Order: sequence, then C-alpha cells, then structure tokens
Amino acid sequence: MNKNFKSGFVSLIGRPNVGKSTLMNNIIGEKIAIISNKAQTTRNKIQAILTTDEHQIIFIDTPGIHKPKSKLGDYMVKSALTTLNEVDIVLYLVEPSEKSIDNNILEKLKTIKTPVFLIINKIDLISSQQILQLINSFKEFYNFAEIIPISALNGKNKEELLNTINKYLPEGPKYFPSDMITDQPERQLASEIIREKSLYFLQDEIPHGIAIEIMSMKKRGDKDIIDIEAVLYCEKNSHKGMIIGKQGAMLKKIGSDARKDIQRLLGSQINLQIWVKVKKDWRENDFLLKNFGYDSKKL
Repeated sequence: MNKNFKSGFVSLIGRPNVGKSTLMNNIIGEKIAIISNKAQTTRNKIQAILTTDEHQIIFIDTPGIHKPKSKLGDYMVKSALTTLNEVDIVLYLVEPSEKSIDNNILEKLKTIKTPVFLIINKIDLISSQQILQLINSFKEFYNFAEIIPISALNGKNKEELLNTINKYLPEGPKYFPSDMITDQPERQLASEIIREKSLYFLQDEIPHGIAIEIMSMKKRGDKDIIDIEAVLYCEKNSHKGMIIGKQGAMLKKIGSDARKDIQRLLGSQINLQIWVKVKKDWRENDFLLKNFGYDSKKL
C-alpha cells in the first residue's frame, strides 16, 4: 500500500432534495443510495466507499435536514446531525438560489470544528455570474473551508471536489477492503430499492408512510436464484388499495422494476414476492420505528 495513503470520512448534509444521493452515486459510479424527487427519500445514514491508490474516502449520505413532523422525522434529522463532529470533512450541499441560505443549518455548522465545504449543486441551471453572486452571499454567513460549484447529475467539477477532499484527509489505513463500495447489507439495499420504486410510482402522500421489511432472502441451493420475500407497510387501509392497484397492477409494477435493479446489483436472478400490510401511524410508534431500522439509540 502507498506509504502516504490517506483515508477519512466525509458527511454530506443539506436540505431534502438538494442532490446528496445523486452526488454520492456519481462519485462511486454505482447506485448505492436511492433517488427520488420527493422529499425525505433518504431515511438512514448510508456509507459509500471510494478507494484509489492514494486514498479511501468513506462518504456518509444523510437524511435531509428539515422541520420534523413525526418521530421518524426526528430520527432522520438526528441521524444527519450526529455525523458532524465525527467526520473529517462536511460537505454542505445547497441549490443554486438565495433561498437556499438556511440559517438553521448554518447555526448548527458554527458549533462544530470540522472543516465545512460549501457545495453549490445544479450549476448547469444558472450563469457563472449568478454562481459568483451566490458564493459572495454565502460568505457573509459562514467562513467555509472551501466553496466548490458542481453538477451532481452530470459530474461537472467532480474531480476538483475529490482532489480538494484529498488535501484535507489525514494519513490513515484502509477501513474497508478495496473492492467494497458500501457497508450496507444486501437485505438493506434490496429493501431500499423496493422503497425507491414505491416512491416513484405512488402519489405524494403515500410514500412517506411506507416502510419495507425483508422477511427472508435465500439463495436456492441448486440454482443461481435468490428468493426474496418482502412486506411493504403503509399507514392506512385506503393506501393499501392504491399500492396494490386494480387487479394488482401497481404492486406488480413496483415489484417488476425493483426486481430488475436488485438483479443488477446482486448479479443473480431474483424471485421477488411483496405483500402489503397496514400498520397505522407506525411513524409515531417507537417499537415499530426500531423494528424498521430507525433506532434513535443507535445514533
């Protein structure tokens, strides 16, 4: 291994929907975090690992920081904020607009000693002059270690971002094997893909009340087929009907799309069965939140 090998942890924070998951997926070159145009898509911290000959960077994608309206929301915000003092660098992602100046987040950043990079995303949507104006506006509120305009979608300035991160990383060991790109177990990745397809196909009010539980995931002894049984939980009986759809059409659509992505990720044939069950107000139930993997005590 390189004698001067560097390694470290980088947290991505920001409001919901600013492109944190898109940026992380683009950097790693694989789909690790699910993406949706609906707020609160990311619920848990997700680690993605980039290893080169010079360094290993562990990116932590966090839920969007917002005003919580449920115990699940509380968990998500807490999950995002707990990383700030534990990492080597914080990437604060914002959209290219004056409205993206968020005093609540900036005040929290002022309480930490970790270097903070301002990452202005979606720069393909505005002019160079507007980018400069935005940089000056943000400088008035906080003394950022670095300011880097990027496009997470098309990878513009990705190399500049990685080179700058490298300058701030300490010398250190490989925390993960070179070929590992995420610490997420396969069951977790499969459940998140099913949730992503639900977010994509269903109406706005339903997805926030959806949780996925993988009941079993087994490889068949004689064939390269993985059998997955999952339960999709929702909060209302009326939602259950919409999720299943007429003659099961909606659930079939969600399952079919999810199966293709899981197959691509795991490199095996997938037999996916999804059942829909109602758990009223699970987002306010401590036991169910813990059961679905949202345990505040583990943060």
